[in-house]
Amino acid sequence: MKFNYLLLLLIVLCANTSWSQQLVSGNITDEFDAPIPFAKIYAKNSPGLRTVADVDGYYEMRLDPGEYFLVYAATGFDSREAYITVKSATIEKNIQLFPSSLDFEEVEVSAKKSNPGREIMLKVVAKRDEINQWNRPYTVQGYIRATEKIDRKVKKKSKNEVKDEEPENTAPDGIEDPFAAEQAQKEKELEKLANSMNLVESDFTLHYGDRNHVKEIRNAYEQRGQKRRNHLYYTTTVKSNFNFFENMMQLDDLHQTPVMSPISGPGILSYKYRLVDQYEENGRKIHKIKIIPRYSSTSTLEGHIYVVDSLWLVQKIDVKMEKGNLLIYDYFQIEQDFDHPGDSLCLLTKQTLTYGVKYKKEESNCSTVATFTDYNFQPNFGRKFFSNEVAVTEQEAYDKDTSYWAQKRTTELTLEERQYIITKDSIHDAHNRKEYLDSVDAVFNKITVLKVLWWGIEHRNRAKKNQWYLSSLAGLIEPISIGGPRVNPGFFFFKKWDNEQIVTTDFDLSVGVLNADLRGGASVFYRYQPFHFGSVGARFSHRIGVIRNDAFTQIYKRDNFFEVTDLAIQHNYELFNGFYVNNYFNFAERRSISNYKFMEAIDELLPNNDPTEFQPYQAFRTSMTIEYVPNQKYMREPNRKVILGSKWPTFYVYYEKGIKDLFGSDIDFDYIAGGVRQTFKIATLGTSSYHVRGGSFVNNNIVPNIDQKFQRRSDPFFFTNPLNSFQSLDSLLPTDRFYLEAHYFHHDNGAIINKIPFMKKTRIGLVGGASYLYVPEHNWQHYEFVAGLERTFKFSKRRLRLGIYGTFAQGNQMKSRFGWKVSFAIMDDRDMQWNF
Repeated sequence: MKFNYLLLLLIVLCANTSWSQQLVSGNITDEFDAPIPFAKIYAKNSPGLRTVADVDGYYEMRLDPGEYFLVYAATGFDSREAYITVKSATIEKNIQLFPSSLDFEEVEVSAKKSNPGREIMLKVVAKRDEINQWNRPYTVQGYIRATEKIDRKVKKKSKNEVKDEEPENTAPDGIEDPFAAEQAQKEKELEKLANSMNLVESDFTLHYGDRNHVKEIRNAYEQRGQKRRNHLYYTTTVKSNFNFFENMMQLDDLHQTPVMSPISGPGILSYKYRLVDQYEENGRKIHKIKIIPRYSSTSTLEGHIYVVDSLWLVQKIDVKMEKGNLLIYDYFQIEQDFDHPGDSLCLLTKQTLTYGVKYKKEESNCSTVATFTDYNFQPNFGRKFFSNEVAVTEQEAYDKDTSYWAQKRTTELTLEERQYIITKDSIHDAHNRKEYLDSVDAVFNKITVLKVLWWGIEHRNRAKKNQWYLSSLAGLIEPISIGGPRVNPGFFFFKKWDNEQIVTTDFDLSVGVLNADLRGGASVFYRYQPFHFGSVGARFSHRIGVIRNDAFTQIYKRDNFFEVTDLAIQHNYELFNGFYVNNYFNFAERRSISNYKFMEAIDELLPNNDPTEFQPYQAFRTSMTIEYVPNQKYMREPNRKVILGSKWPTFYVYYEKGIKDLFGSDIDFDYIAGGVRQTFKIATLGTSSYHVRGGSFVNNNIVPNIDQKFQRRSDPFFFTNPLNSFQSLDSLLPTDRFYLEAHYFHHDNGAIINKIPFMKKTRIGLVGGASYLYVPEHNWQHYEFVAGLERTFKFSKRRLRLGIYGTFAQGNQMKSRFGWKVSFAIMDDRDMQWNF
């Protein structure tokens, strides 16, 4: 019995000791804020108090109250000490380590070493800042050629089908021509070649100040084949930089996570190195070192690095990426060749990328070869030379002839590429003759029975660059509409100029079958300043409007609709880079639809209700939205700009005013809202997004139900964008006062689940997030948490992401609840981004 009491007393004393300890945690990063995995942390003069950071540089320690000197150490980095005082609260201590300046020259490399490959790489890493060309400003001449070969699987044809396709060898006068079939077959093969490749060539001058100051001037640019629907990568240097002398390579349009370099301090801990060969080349001894991923969750490269003995310079890099986190491609290989001027610098002279993707009926195999010559490491950059404009292409760059390219090509074309260029250029010349264009337009503009009945009638004038469309008979029928079916003809017109200006107009008129009422509208849109996204538009319409944006189970209810006749005018413009202003004016007369007839027979299948009754009234509203993206990077084309994004958040402010008495307006309010949103990567931990916004009526003298702001209730089953909506909000909350909401969502991009063997190849990732809503008008507080799994699939030539999520929600007006949801999302192939 005494022993039991003694044991109990010992347990209590130990528990008290552990309870008195406090948590000390933090993140250990390098000079670029990238995590340093497996760094060691210990208390000075107390060796027993120690821990090791995880693969993402995060550490935790529990210490008794007192004063400590903590030492932070990692291979390849200088150690640091930090003084902390532990009291009665947790402590967060983040530490940044910098590359070690230790002299590795005395380390000898020989076969007697247990791991000579690792020792060689330690020598390279020790010199990487010295031999890294990207640590110096320079100017270089560059040439890029990107080629895509497309292999389409063609269904094998029967003998009868082949026979039917054989060209006739008879001339119009009835005389047989034995060469006609041969010529037709040759033309068929040329046409097949012209459609089986895409090719881009670029001649440019690259100005490099540092990683944040880059400018590419395109001297010439030629693209043959499909302009958008191709898989070509690295046609410009400003989007991706395969700099293996950095700790992490940020390849956002290629890879879900930053790629850890094997030529870095963290890389030494994340890869295995094996010396597999040694040979002589040009009087120098070359070490061929194989790199092998140590941790599949963070190390994504495998291949070889070639190192010059004694000088410890990188001669060549030949690595491939694992498939798991590639956004589009099924494989991707990188080869880099370096020169060594003065035996003190690794100078990139050639880079070859080999990559591709396979679909059900088509396979695409690509290669991009980039060469760099005439380096100048004493450039004279003016104070304002670099800006957010990182690439420039003038019209002259698109007008270079074949003789120019023959002089500028630094790598020989393959025979297939030569045949393709000749064929494509000849077809281009033939297809741009007026006679050919007129013949094509004649076929396109021909009115057929099928166009009248189903597709619609289109007419195109290539010379004037305009086109119009008239809806088909099938398109006239609108079977589902408020107030029953309708007959709805439509007309659309489009015109474009050489300077990228466009104008569009559309007109539609519908007649109700049940109510014999007319609806319709006419609009015009004019993009007058493409470079600054300047546009103006106007629309006059008589239509059905929506009172509130509710869940799909409620939005179809009749009390959610009203009749409106309105005139709207809108203007958009980018005043300066990243600063956008949108102005909107709307005058409307609003009426109830209580006098409408409805198809009440279907109410038994889909329950409905009665329309909202109110007296007709007029409303004049105006609004302004200001959006600012600091430090927005972009590429300048002859008449437009291509946005590349920013590391800063997007800030926006919205102001709306209902003006009383103007044009008989019966509304009177002022509403202001604003927010901030951003998507960013947390090193190898994944991608995070957040959106915080709020708003309030500063004047709510007359705010009709239609002008109220609504917090949308959640859809059942379907997962909606977690940055703009809630998943478990069970009520629609109208408000004419203040509200605040915040959303956070994180994709781990495999950082956690990839630690499970073989999971990286499955492309399954963990996701999670949280949201919060505060509406004091209804004394409403709501918070929810989401966790789930997502998987990317090939869908036609796009990427489809399927997600399954579990949700938990609670608030002061609801009980705790759990639920399950699914989502389907398509990747935007223009910017390689998902909607969340």
